[in-house]
Amino acid sequence: MASGGIARGRLAEERKSWRKNHPHGFVAKPETMPDGSVNLMVWKCVIPGKEGTDWEGGYFPLTLEFPEDYPSNPPICKFPAGFFHMNVYPTGAVCLSILGSAWKPSISMTQILVGIQDLLDNPNPASPAHHECYQLYKKVLIISAGTRIMFVRRRRSILHLCSHEPTARKILAADQYSFIWEVTCHDWKIL
Repeated sequence: MASGGIARGRLAEERKSWRKNHPHGFVAKPETMPDGSVNLMVWKCVIPGKEGTDWEGGYFPLTLEFPEDYPSNPPICKFPAGFFHMNVYPTGAVCLSILGSAWKPSISMTQILVGIQDLLDNPNPASPAHHECYQLYKKVLIISAGTRIMFVRRRRSILHLCSHEPTARKILAADQYSFIWEVTCHDWKIL
C-alpha cells in the first residue's frame, strides 16, 4: 500500500473512532470538497476553551493538514493567521512537542486536539513561536501607572498588582476567533 494509502486508511479509522467517541465540545471532520466528496487529508476542527480558564466560552477553529506519510509524520495544525498565543506562529501554525520532536505514530487525533486545548492555557515559554506575545508574557509585571493591558497570561495573575480594584472584561480579539482580557488599573504597584 502506498504511503498515501496508509495515511488515508489511518484517517478513515480516526474518523470512525471520532464519530463513536470524542471529547465534549470538540468538532473534527474532514474537509468537504466542492463536488461533495471528503478530503481525509485536511480536517476542519473546533477546540472549546477549557472550563475555569480565560479561554472558557470560546470556540477556536483549527485546521489539521495531514502529510502523505502520516502517521510516520505529524499533521500541521493551524489556527487562523494572527491567532495571538505564545506557542502559535503568526501564520497560525501550532508549536507543540507532540507535533514535532515528541511525535509518535500512535498519537491519536483526540490526543492532538486535547493537547492543543491544554496548551492554550498552559503556554510553554521555553518554546515561543510568536515573538510579540512572548515579549508581552515576559514583561507583564513591568507596567507603568495607567497602562491598559491587552494581554495577560491569566487574569488572576495580574490582579494582585493593583492596589485598587481593577476592571477586567473579556473582549473579542482582533482575529475574531479568540478572547483576551482587557485589564485596566490606574494605580499599579510595581514589584
